[in-house]
Amino acid sequence: MGDYLASNVAWFLFNIIRFHFPGISAGVSLKSYLLSSRVVEGQILFPLLMMGIYYLSGYYNQPFFKSRVQELIQTLGSVLVNTLLIFFIALINDVLRIRIDNYELLLSLYAVQFVCVYTVRSIITGNATAMIHRRKWKFNTLIIGCGDKAVKQMKELEEPRLSLGYHIVGFIRIGNETPAQEIESRTFPFDKLPDLCREMKIQELIVAPEGNDSAELHNLINQLYPLNLPIKLGADEFNIISSRVRLTNIYGAPLIDMSNCAISDGEKNMKRLCDIFISFAALIVLSPLFLILAILIKRDSDGPVFYKQERIGYRHRPFKIYKFRTMKANAEEGTPLLSEENDTRVTSVGRVLRKYRLDELPQFWNVLKGDMSLVGPRPEREYFIRQIVQRAPYYVLLHQIRPGITSWGMVKYGYARNVDEMIARLKYDILYLENMSLLVDLKIIIYTIKTVVTGKGV
Repeated sequence: MGDYLASNVAWFLFNIIRFHFPGISAGVSLKSYLLSSRVVEGQILFPLLMMGIYYLSGYYNQPFFKSRVQELIQTLGSVLVNTLLIFFIALINDVLRIRIDNYELLLSLYAVQFVCVYTVRSIITGNATAMIHRRKWKFNTLIIGCGDKAVKQMKELEEPRLSLGYHIVGFIRIGNETPAQEIESRTFPFDKLPDLCREMKIQELIVAPEGNDSAELHNLINQLYPLNLPIKLGADEFNIISSRVRLTNIYGAPLIDMSNCAISDGEKNMKRLCDIFISFAALIVLSPLFLILAILIKRDSDGPVFYKQERIGYRHRPFKIYKFRTMKANAEEGTPLLSEENDTRVTSVGRVLRKYRLDELPQFWNVLKGDMSLVGPRPEREYFIRQIVQRAPYYVLLHQIRPGITSWGMVKYGYARNVDEMIARLKYDILYLENMSLLVDLKIIIYTIKTVVTGKGV
């Protein structure tokens, strides 16, 4: 709301500057100019455009605990984008005496926008920070663990003179941990965690187990992902599962958010926006091909056109993945099986679909729904995930992001026919997680198109 009001004020003030700007014939009076249809339309539309850019910048993803430096940089960047868009949409046709006047007009627009928006933002952020530091705003937090480490973590969070906002409301017992005496009355069993999160309106989870076993820690995090809450770890615990530590808060106890990957909030929003537009366009453009493939599949063998199967996705949540059926109906009964080379269950049409990866096309619907992304680690079934995690516990880190139709692992390694190959492909997915960006996504999509065109999908 603050950004919207500031954007309206900024556009209104800029139009006053524009009216008085040398070389622009804006009309007889300021009042008639401001009430003209073109200016009124701009007053309605351009603040909305500005809001769209602010949203895509990722500024609204994290309402609290904002870094002042990051807020300044985000505002400078998003205001610059707004200024250039407005210039090419509305100002480029202004007839000015000399070229330098264009630069002055642009600079005026940029300065007015920045001053208005950043002033409001800094007031709101400053007030929120003050309310948190004075302990007037608190965020209900559970510590996962109940031993000495958990008590130490609690004291580190409560020790600073200025509050960090964490309100420790309870502790969760892990395995055979013995609760420390001073927190025994606030300790709850692990199986009550989902109910506690709802009843206590929990907003943060902090992991502080007694043991240092990496497999157990990964397994624990995997069980916390479905709660859809920020999962924080102390730096010591984080070192056990990753060598790349990123800290943004240098005040108080260092905590790392394990529920989010390294990609910026702005890139997350842009990635999701691209997913929506591309998948929507693909479903429309490829609908004739869908019809042709459906006819071929029905003529080739009995059974449904589409095949759906439960997979595990973002934050370890199950979802139904959709594919064109490439095997005989009821090809898998009982124990889950992976396809093999020259698998007799694969139909003649299915073999072609797999070679060119056309069987994956219905997953654009999964992308549009939000179950998947265009690019991300391939989603697996729970049956195989349990086997992978026993040998490669760090697999659970992939649940920080949406799974994808294609991935770095699919491009570099291809389909996996057993758990050993799944683990071998996993290293590419971990590399992707550590190097996520829109540019990397674009490269993977280009290589995937090349794989489809050349028929090297098997």
